[in-house]
Amino acid sequence: VQLVESGGGLVRPGGSLRLSCGGPMGIVARSTMAWYRRTPGSQRELVAAIGGDGRTRYADSVKGRFTISRASAENTIYLQMNNLQPEDTAVYDCNQVPPARDLWGQGTPVTVSS
Repeated sequence: VQLVESGGGLVRPGGSLRLSCGGPMGIVARSTMAWYRRTPGSQRELVAAIGGDGRTRYADSVKGRFTISRASAENTIYLQMNNLQPEDTAVYDCNQVPPARDLWGQGTPVTVSS
């Protein structure tokens, strides 16, 4: 069973997007979950994480711009991305922390360009 991401797209610099991630009941609602991003030729980067207790942490590059949240009743996590910049262009994936190999989904692409 894989996680399913959505919400990506093309946006201009300074714009916003909200990503969603849904998956197996119990995993998304209670596990420490994270949003990761990947670009060609680069290692996958952890962007934001949320613990089972609701605590969050962010990569320095997105602090103050991105917000991770969880809707347990919907078994969904979100990533609100504001003030997007070209360097945020990537495919965004969600997974547990640490990531589980069999949960990787297709990801959702985000392109920030004028």
